[in-house]
Amino acid sequence: MVSRVIPVDPFDLVIFGATGDLSTGKILPGLYRRDADGQLPEAARIVGAARSPMGDEDFRTLVRAAIHAAIPEKKRDREAIERFLTRLSYVAVDATGEDGWPELAAKMRPDVVQAYYFSVGPGLFGALAERLHAHGMNAETCRIVVEKPFGHDLASARALNATLAEHFDEHQIYRIDHYLGKETVQNLMAVRFANMLFEPLWKAQYVDHIQITVAETVGVAGRGGYYDKSGAMRDMVQNHMMQLLCLIAMEPPYAFEPDAVRDEKLKVIRALDPVRPADLVRGQYRAGGGMGSYHDDVEAPDSRTESFVALKAHVSNWRWKGTPFYLRTGKRLRARTSEIAVTFKDPPHSIFGDQEGHRANLLVIRLQPNEGIKLKVTIKEPGPGGMRLIEVPLDMSFAEALGPGAQEIPDAYERLIMDVIRGNQTLFMRGDEVEAAWAWTDPIIAAWEARGDRPQPYDPGGSGPEDALMLLHRDGRRWREIRP
Repeated sequence: MVSRVIPVDPFDLVIFGATGDLSTGKILPGLYRRDADGQLPEAARIVGAARSPMGDEDFRTLVRAAIHAAIPEKKRDREAIERFLTRLSYVAVDATGEDGWPELAAKMRPDVVQAYYFSVGPGLFGALAERLHAHGMNAETCRIVVEKPFGHDLASARALNATLAEHFDEHQIYRIDHYLGKETVQNLMAVRFANMLFEPLWKAQYVDHIQITVAETVGVAGRGGYYDKSGAMRDMVQNHMMQLLCLIAMEPPYAFEPDAVRDEKLKVIRALDPVRPADLVRGQYRAGGGMGSYHDDVEAPDSRTESFVALKAHVSNWRWKGTPFYLRTGKRLRARTSEIAVTFKDPPHSIFGDQEGHRANLLVIRLQPNEGIKLKVTIKEPGPGGMRLIEVPLDMSFAEALGPGAQEIPDAYERLIMDVIRGNQTLFMRGDEVEAAWAWTDPIIAAWEARGDRPQPYDPGGSGPEDALMLLHRDGRRWREIRP
C-alpha cells in the first residue's frame, strides 16, 4: 500500500529561524520530501529568514547539507534535490527591528497562499506578528505557524494569545504540536470513531485504566538552559501528553472538522480534576553509564527541575468517572518509546475459573518507534488436555500490515505543514485550548514549588523513581514495561 499524495495550492512559505536546528533538521528536509513525492506545485516557493547575512546560494548550500544529513543516501534523488533548491531564497531579517522587512514583503505574492513559520524562540513570536502586520503581510488568507512552548504558564499564554490576536484572527493562527501529526495519533481517532467494535466499550463501564507513556533515553545535555526553566511538566505533559489524553477521552465530534474536534478536546481539559500531591511523582536522573547527572547536564547543582513526571489524572464526566489515566514521561529511561495502553476490565464472571493465562484485554497504540496498534486477547491454547487459556496479540504494525509504502508515510511536520497550506486547523491547538491546559497545569506546579520538595533521584536506564511504581501498585495495577 502506498500513501496517496494530494497536491496543495501554490504558496509562499517563509521560515523565520531558517538556519536553526528545527528548520534544518525537520522543516526543510520534510519539505524536500513533499516536493520529491510530487505534492508541491511548480509555483511553490520557500523563503528562509534569519538574522545572519547570507545570499540565496549560501542558503541553498546550507539546505543541501541539511537534506544530506537528514535523509539516507538511498532515499535521496539528486535531481529532486536540485529542483527543490531552486524554490529557495533568503532574506536577512531583524525580528525586533526594521532591517529586511521591506525586502521580505516585496517577495510575497498576493495571489498565492502566504504562510509564516515561527521557528524561533517564543520571545520573538509577538515581535514577528507585529512586524508582519505593520508591513502588510497579514491579509485574510495569510497564516502563521507558532511552535511550542506556547507560554510558560497561564498568564504568559494569555498575554501571547492577546498579542497575536491584535494582528491575526484565530483562524489564521496555527499552534503546532507535532504529536498530533503522527500517523498513529490520527489512527487513534480512526480506531475509535470508525469502528463499532471499540466505541461502545470506550467508557468507564468497560475500561479499567489507561496508561500514556512517553519515554526517552537521552538526557538534556545541550539544551539544559532551556530545559531547566521548563521541566518535564511544562515540556511534555502540558502539551504533548495533554493532547494524547484529549484524543483518548473526548466525545465523538459531529464531524472531523477543526472546531468540532477542538471543542471536544477542550471539554476534556475542563473536566480534569485537580491532581492531588499523593498522585504525582517527580524525578531527576542520576549519573551513570559514563554520562553525567541531570545537575551536570544543566550545570546547576541545586536545580529542583524535574526530568521525570508520573501522575494519576481523572476526567470527571459521565464517560470516564472513576477510570484513572496514568501519565509518565522522562529522560534517560530504559528505551525510547511512546505508547497509549487501554486496559479493559475483566469479564464479570469467568466460566474458566482463575486461570493464569487469562488476562484483561489490552489495546496498545504505539506512537514510536515501530508505529502500530496491538490488541491482546485471550484464546484457548492449542492442543489436547483441557481448556488452557493463553494471551495472544492481534498485531498491526504499519510497516508489515500496509506494505513497503507505509515506510514512506510523511512524518508529522510534513503532514502538518501541508495542512497549514490547505487551511486545515483540525490538528492544531486553539487559543482557549492552550489556556485551559495551563489552567490545569499551573496549580500542580505551584503546589510543589510551595512545598519546596526535591525531585526523587533515579538511575538512568530504568523506569524512573520507585514512587512512580507505587503510584500504580497501591491501586493494584502495574506500569507496562518500558521497552524498545
